[in-house]
Amino acid sequence: MAAAAPPPPPAPAPEPAMGPPESAPIGHPLFTRIRLATPADVPFIQKLIHQLAVFERLAHQCEATEAALSRTLFNSPPFQSFTVFLLELSHSPLPPISSPSFTPHDRVVNSDLPITDPEKDPFISDPINEIIVAGFVLFFPNYSTFLAKPGFYVEDLYVRECYRKKGFGRMLLSAVAKQAVKMGYGRVEWVVLDWNVSAIKFYEQMGAQVLHDWRICRLTGEALQAYDHVNI
Repeated sequence: MAAAAPPPPPAPAPEPAMGPPESAPIGHPLFTRIRLATPADVPFIQKLIHQLAVFERLAHQCEATEAALSRTLFNSPPFQSFTVFLLELSHSPLPPISSPSFTPHDRVVNSDLPITDPEKDPFISDPINEIIVAGFVLFFPNYSTFLAKPGFYVEDLYVRECYRKKGFGRMLLSAVAKQAVKMGYGRVEWVVLDWNVSAIKFYEQMGAQVLHDWRICRLTGEALQAYDHVNI
């Protein structure tokens, strides 16, 4: 009697998938944009300035109101006087916008974890597309006699707390520097508080020199107003 044929070898077990299913999104994409601010953005700018003052422990010095900002910020064309770039973001693709003075910078940023924004409601700039204002930079022209060239002075750079450590501050400052190069300017300058070690390190990583041998001199308040009565 013939021996029975040996049973077929067991089929190899399927290898476990090494990546997410094809239909699963990779990370948590944020669609970001840097654009020129307009007078309609004053409420966002005022709130951001107040948050910056709190962060810098200078809230007692912050007197900026929406009315005052509306009177003073948008009286000249962009880049000829005070200019504000806003950082906006959304979890969905941003609708295209255009400006004759500035082409917005759009970028998709992937986050490993979802970002929770507990203060988003007062910063929603477009409810239909769920676009949120996350930060700003305010700057204006100055002049270097040594270079015989204009430059930009950055007065404020701020990213809201829940959006920090994701490269957004770098994006805002890079947008100012890129605009300076485009216009043939020679410098971009700003100041930093001496206790803000992380900011100092960040600026140095961007290529900025921290000038330790310079000090800020400021006339303001009563000391400035006293000059109204000085005979020259």
